[in-house]
Amino acid sequence: MASHAETGFRTALLRGDAPVPKGLTDGAGRPAGRRFNVYRNNVAVALREALEAGFPAVAKLIGSENFARAAGMFLRAHPPASPLMMHYGAGFPEFLERLEALRGIGYLGDVARMELALRQSYHAADAPALDATRLAGMDEAALMRARLVPAPALRLLRSGWPVLSIYRFTMGPGQPKPPARAEAVVITRPDFDPLPHLLPPGGAGFLAALIKGGTFGAAVETAGPDFDLSATLSLLLQQGAFSDLLTD
Repeated sequence: MASHAETGFRTALLRGDAPVPKGLTDGAGRPAGRRFNVYRNNVAVALREALEAGFPAVAKLIGSENFARAAGMFLRAHPPASPLMMHYGAGFPEFLERLEALRGIGYLGDVARMELALRQSYHAADAPALDATRLAGMDEAALMRARLVPAPALRLLRSGWPVLSIYRFTMGPGQPKPPARAEAVVITRPDFDPLPHLLPPGGAGFLAALIKGGTFGAAVETAGPDFDLSATLSLLLQQGAFSDLLTD
């Protein structure tokens, strides 16, 4: 547990209007006011840059000045919990949704969630992809009882907005204008970089059930009447969404 002095130091470090902690000196024993302010500014800049690197689409959607302002408020309210910057910003999507000035951009939180999921997928552990022939060799009854183990890099995002289309339109020149529809996105990492894909109808319910540990049969029942099992399963297997198959 951090001491009172440590808590005060961290608070002063992240708040530009906070006074320099009492008793802080430099290497020569002199008051460290000026050096502390330089250090404080460097820390704030580094954290803002880490957020912008992790959420580039959000930064483009709201502009650099608005992003710097939002990032500044976030880093003061949510200091890093880990020295590893790849983990910083886990609460940023929810934070953006609470900002009154950004309420008019309803899809912003989900775009941030997708960017966070892409980063989490990139840093997830490696695992060999499930060999699709293991499914092909099973009879129907055994398949319905089987459980598919998600790969560590697998991520699922369901949005009421065209979140992947907005992301692609924002990040890639020449992309078509996003359609007015909800989108479910699966993120896989078949090679080195994570890839987002749109799921076919019913695919999100099917995959969510498998992620929770449900059987193949239960997941199919959860998917709904419009579910395209062939298209969904083909996409997931080709992209290495699963790492193992558990049978009775």
